[in-house]
Amino acid sequence: MKRVYIYHAVQIEVSVEIDTSGERSVTPGYGSGYVAVERITRAGLPASPAAPLRLGAADRRPFLNEVDALMGGYSAGRRMNEDLEGSG
Repeated sequence: MKRVYIYHAVQIEVSVEIDTSGERSVTPGYGSGYVAVERITRAGLPASPAAPLRLGAADRRPFLNEVDALMGGYSAGRRMNEDLEGSG
């Protein structure tokens, strides 16, 4: 699953992958869980050479489902962009 969001002047691309780290989900029955893979670029510019970020839930475990992973990746991208705008 993959989504592209535009937030202010950046493009936040979030894709979801099954977690392969071996870390078990906190909730039985959910399998190994999901991670968000995020790439942030400035709209209209070539892709950044920086490696994509792999994000899990706040408790260092994978997200329980794909929707949580998408929204977690998007929220993290927005916060990073706001932090960068505030520091410039």
